[in-house]
Amino acid sequence: MKTVAFVPIKLNNERLPGKNIKEFYDGTPLIKLVLNKLVKLLDDNTVDEVYVYCSDEAIIPYLPEGVKFLQRPAFLDEKTTKGRLIYEEFVKTVEADVYLLEHVTTPLVKVAHIKDCVDHVKSGEYESAFTAKKMQTFFWKGGEPLNFDLFNPPRTQDMEPFFIETTSTFVFTRDSFLRNHSRTSPNPYMCEVEEIEAIDIDYAEDFELADLVYKMKKEKGEEF
Repeated sequence: MKTVAFVPIKLNNERLPGKNIKEFYDGTPLIKLVLNKLVKLLDDNTVDEVYVYCSDEAIIPYLPEGVKFLQRPAFLDEKTTKGRLIYEEFVKTVEADVYLLEHVTTPLVKVAHIKDCVDHVKSGEYESAFTAKKMQTFFWKGGEPLNFDLFNPPRTQDMEPFFIETTSTFVFTRDSFLRNHSRTSPNPYMCEVEEIEAIDIDYAEDFELADLVYKMKKEKGEEF
């Protein structure tokens, strides 16, 4: 069962210019945190190939050994391009049975959780999987309580949990993607991750937070 990991990248980010190669406190570019984790999955045969899918060859010097560069069409960098179109182009270009879609902007997800998603799809039990954060809290919509009785609110720990995609890890079979045209299928496997793993970098303050957590974990010698 051929399993391919790919990381979509563009260098012309608007909200935080150059964020994908922006350096953390120790000089490590953001892109390398995720790619180094994927190399571990390459080394233990969880995946067979790892690609960075980018229109700009300037990204090549940032790629660790074992990671391949695949140049994508420039039109995929347009502001209005939806993620699904990027995935469709990659699936059309690279043949595989299972795809691991990983995003650079959630760099603190644990490699064990990425592997867990891949393993559950490769086992044949699920057609898709993703990392998710559990939330048990009070939601409002349109000025009205969405998931609780306003006059008899429960303890948060007794509430039915909601799960939110963390935008880091998505795994899907080729058959599922061609049928659903989506990175997820009905009844996916959800791998619950910690709050820290769900940090998503869009703005400068997000990067600062991720950098602080990264520094703390490095100093403690923690694996992530």
